[in-house]
Amino acid sequence: MTTIQTVTLPDLGEGLTESDLVEWTVAVGDTVELNQVVAEVETAKALVQLPSPYAGVVAELLVEPGATVPVGTALLTIAVEVPADATAPADATAPTSPAVEPAAEGEPAAPERTAVLVGYGPLVEGSSRPRRRSKSEDWTAAHAVADEVGLALAGGRIGPKVLPPVRKLAHDLGVDLNKMEGSGKDGMITREDVLRAVSGVDVSPAARRPDALSAAHRPGLARPVETVPTPSPPESAREVRTPIAGVRKQTAAAMVASAFTAPHASTSLTIDVTPTLDLLDELKHDRALEGHRISILTLVAKAVTIALGRNPSLNAHWDEAAGEIVQFGYVNLGIAAATPRGLLVPSIKDADRLRLPDLADAIGALTESARAGTSTPADLAGGTITITNIGVFGVDTGTPILVPGQAAILAMGAIRRRPWEFQDQLALRSVMTLSLSFDHRLVDGAEAARFLADVGTILARPGSVVSMV
Repeated sequence: MTTIQTVTLPDLGEGLTESDLVEWTVAVGDTVELNQVVAEVETAKALVQLPSPYAGVVAELLVEPGATVPVGTALLTIAVEVPADATAPADATAPTSPAVEPAAEGEPAAPERTAVLVGYGPLVEGSSRPRRRSKSEDWTAAHAVADEVGLALAGGRIGPKVLPPVRKLAHDLGVDLNKMEGSGKDGMITREDVLRAVSGVDVSPAARRPDALSAAHRPGLARPVETVPTPSPPESAREVRTPIAGVRKQTAAAMVASAFTAPHASTSLTIDVTPTLDLLDELKHDRALEGHRISILTLVAKAVTIALGRNPSLNAHWDEAAGEIVQFGYVNLGIAAATPRGLLVPSIKDADRLRLPDLADAIGALTESARAGTSTPADLAGGTITITNIGVFGVDTGTPILVPGQAAILAMGAIRRRPWEFQDQLALRSVMTLSLSFDHRLVDGAEAARFLADVGTILARPGSVVSMV
C-alpha cells in the first residue's frame, strides 16, 4: 500500500520565519532515501540543505525555485510504501511522523523517528532486522507513481515540460521556456537546451566537463560549481529588477533597525603600523606557526580582544525589553565577510581565549565557509563586537553601521606607504586608519577613544602588549 506524505519547510531556528527555495536536488519520480537531501533553501543567515524525513518516491514538487516560503509551507509530496498490515499514521501530512513498521512479535519496539536537519539525523531503529525492499519493488513503486502523476508534474504546472532545476536555470538566465522546444524525451526541455539558447554553442553532455555534471542524483555529494554563460541584457533594458530576498533582505532590515535604534557615533585614528608588519614578517618565518595563516587581520583581532579587557563597555548589549545593560564576560568576535550572497558576519566564539595561531585558523575557517555559503545559523549568531576589513577594497576609512545588538564595530582601512614623522625625521612608513562606530547609549566618547587608542598602540608598538595584559 502506498500513502502520500507531505514534506513541509521545517523551523530552522534562530527566529527565522521564512526561507527562499534555491534549488531542488530531486525530480518527480526519483526514489529518495531517509535523510537524503531533497532541496537547498536560503535563510536570512545561511544556505541550508533540507533532508527527506521519508524514504519513498517523489510524487510532486509544490514550490518553484526562487520562491519565498513561510515555515510550515508544503514543499513536496513523497509516495511512501507501507505494508498492507501496517496502521496508517493519524495525520498523513505530518512530516515529523513517518509510518513505522510494527516490531515483530518478541522484538522491542523501535524508537520514534524525528525529522531534523542534515547532520542531526533521526534515530536508527533498534530492531536488528529491518524490512528490506527488493530492487524490483523500488522500480515498480517509482514507475507506478511516475505514471500516476504524469509528466506534466515535472515542471510543477501545465506548460513546457521541464524539471525544476532546469526551470530555475532558465529563470536565472532570462530564457523564456514557452518559446523553446525540448530535445529530451517527449519534448522535455533539458539543461543543454537552455544553455544552447543562451550561448549558441554545443553544451551536450559529451561537450561538458565531467566535474560540471549535476549532482542532483548523487545524494551526499556536494554539487560542483558549474560555470554558465551570463547573457547580456537587451540594449532596450535600462533597468534590472531583482526580488528583495534572502541575505539582502535580512541585511537591509538589520541595517535599518540598527541605524534607527542605536544612536551611532564614530571616531577614527591613523597609525604607523610598520612595526606590526615587521612582526608579521617574523611570524611568517616562525616554524612554530607553520601551517597557520597569520595576517594583519589576525593581529588586529588579537589587539581588539586585548583592548576590550581594558575597555569592557564596548563589549556589551542594550537590552531595551529588560531595561538592562548586558556586560559580556566573553568576546564573540564577528568578522564581516563580503560573499556572493551578500554581507555575512560569522563570529568566533570566545575569541579572547584563543592563542594567535588558533585565532588565525578560526578566522580563515569562518570566512571560507561564509563565502562558500555553508555558514550555519549558529556561526552567524551571538557576536558581541565586529571587525570589518574595508582595506582589502582599497578604502582608507568609513563609518560602518553597527551589527544589531552590538555596541561597536571597527573598520580597518588600507595600508599605504606615506611620509610620516619617525624619530624626529620624515620617513616613508606604512600607515593605516582605524574607524570605530559605537552605540552612544552604551559607550561614552572617552571610553571609545581609550579603546581605539589601545588598539592603535598595540599595532604601532607591539611590545606595549606586555604592559596591558
